[in-house]
Amino acid sequence: FRLALIQLHVSAVKSDNLQRACGLVREASAKGAKVVALPECFNSPYGTQYFKEYAEKIPGESTQKLSEVAKECSIYLIGGRSIPEEDGGKLYNTCTVFGPDGAMLAKHRKVHLFDINVPGKIQFKESETLSPGNSFSMFDTPYCKVGLGICYDMRFAEMAQIYGQKGCQLLIYPGAFNLTTGPAHWELLQRGRAVDNQVYVATVSPARDEKASYVAWGHSTVVNPWGEVIAKAGAEETVVYTDIDLKKLADIRQQIPILSQKRCDLYGVEMKK
Repeated sequence: FRLALIQLHVSAVKSDNLQRACGLVREASAKGAKVVALPECFNSPYGTQYFKEYAEKIPGESTQKLSEVAKECSIYLIGGRSIPEEDGGKLYNTCTVFGPDGAMLAKHRKVHLFDINVPGKIQFKESETLSPGNSFSMFDTPYCKVGLGICYDMRFAEMAQIYGQKGCQLLIYPGAFNLTTGPAHWELLQRGRAVDNQVYVATVSPARDEKASYVAWGHSTVVNPWGEVIAKAGAEETVVYTDIDLKKLADIRQQIPILSQKRCDLYGVEMKK
């Protein structure tokens, strides 16, 4: 099946972002994409100072638009971090998924909050405004089972391993790495998660805006279960297309059967809730 990653240029105007995103989703569908993903924070600038201002309930304006365009195009649509979600007085970094009938199939709240301090380069603390999610998020398609994470979630190998154990063959991480962590770890982490679990890994970033307070790395990427980069964007707004070959995945798992060779009598990773 064909996967499309929409590396969107995000402005400060929510309505413009929504309109542009839906237009690119339609374009991707017209080119044969069956699963389409938007980047982290696609409808607002990324930054703790913006989260409260742009926050919405779910369902709300942004998710309604995603539902409508998914149904119109008869696709599976991963809504990036469509919005900072407001719920019960708390804010979450939330990704929603809609099916071809417009129904919401999954809602993933970012589990690991991005609190880092690299002296002289970048300091960021999502926990100043956001609360963490407390659950794994998977959804089924006619093609394969898909596991969801958001950006910093990708650094935690145990999460990806649980998804693999639960039968996911594609992991999608909407993300917005920056100009410090992007060149160092963006591709490395994706290749590691793909090889470790013999799955496809896709990441979808906002396009780079040098004038923004937080400058995204871009480079939306797809990695196959052999660890090869099979599609990759640059920094600009674009749509990345690739065909997900589940026969290749099955062949790799047969050739190097690590999933059946794990020593579960010696070690294990488990999902607690």
